[in-house]
Amino acid sequence: MRIRTLGHIGCAMLVLAGCGRFGDSGGSGWNPFGWFGGGSSNQPTSLEPEGGYPTGVSDGRVGIAQITGARWEPLYEGRLLVVTAVPATKGWWNVELVTEVPMPRGRTRADDTGTLRLRLVGNPPAPDSVAGRSTPNPASDTVTAALTISNEALVGLQEVVITGANNTVTLRK
Repeated sequence: MRIRTLGHIGCAMLVLAGCGRFGDSGGSGWNPFGWFGGGSSNQPTSLEPEGGYPTGVSDGRVGIAQITGARWEPLYEGRLLVVTAVPATKGWWNVELVTEVPMPRGRTRADDTGTLRLRLVGNPPAPDSVAGRSTPNPASDTVTAALTISNEALVGLQEVVITGANNTVTLRK
């Protein structure tokens, strides 16, 4: 009985092994040599994105003309950094605070000196549009951007340096 059972198992293994070439990861799902990722050589070796992390602002946004203020707002999970600015013309959109040093999205950390360096960027209107030719009114055309900084990221933070197109504002913790 045992010999017959072992014979059946051996026969089944040979049949399944014949369902694809040895080490062929793109073969049949019945091939036991491809189970559990065995033999596949195209596995990632790093968590870094393909092509690496972006180096700077690569989405075409430019610095906002004049930063007019920056303040901290308390949050349960940290602090909210709120920055206001007046752009060079009316109609700016997609305004955001981005780190000068590339970091994974959602992770904000100060450098070794305790300084977090940010840029206030946005998309300008089309130059030939009415908004692109209009001078902004500081009372009505102010833009605001905010960034949540967790308690965890605040531990080593001493100051935040926010750079626009024409000026820089430093905010101490």
